[in-house]
Amino acid sequence: SKFVNDKWMIKNGFLSEVQEHKPWWWNIKVQKLNLSAPLILLPEVSCQKAIEILQEKGYDQAPVVAESGLILGMVTLSNTLSSVLAGSVEFSDPVTKVTYDQFSKIGLEDSLGKLSCILENDHFAIVVHEQMQFSGNGSSFMKQMVFGVVTAMDLLTFVSRNDKK
Repeated sequence: SKFVNDKWMIKNGFLSEVQEHKPWWWNIKVQKLNLSAPLILLPEVSCQKAIEILQEKGYDQAPVVAESGLILGMVTLSNTLSSVLAGSVEFSDPVTKVTYDQFSKIGLEDSLGKLSCILENDHFAIVVHEQMQFSGNGSSFMKQMVFGVVTAMDLLTFVSRNDKK
């Protein structure tokens, strides 16, 4: 049934955003949200260190990214704390044991309309920027860089501060 669901089709890139009465912000690009640089954790960070870092820096969540640039997922403070307290992970375990690997990505050039569709089902989206990199032998590849994490609150704040009505 997902293939007949327009929101699912838009979220997964199979359909461009079609809405009869688009709000004023619908076609504005994600890059206009003025997101702050994300806090990124490497996969070998322990759960205890992740909790300390997130609390110290005032973050609820952070992407987990391998040194190669591969985005492994998202870790949240609440899930990490509850997993440790429940005994399903140890403080010394790597943060990858509590990493959500189901997440949505959105590009800086994508529209806030597409972001809105993603945020109807997901708590956040990881904002990525693709960059071409060249190796020493001249071969090239596309690398995704994490540009930020965006939540429904970020979108709501942007819309309310810039309301054109």
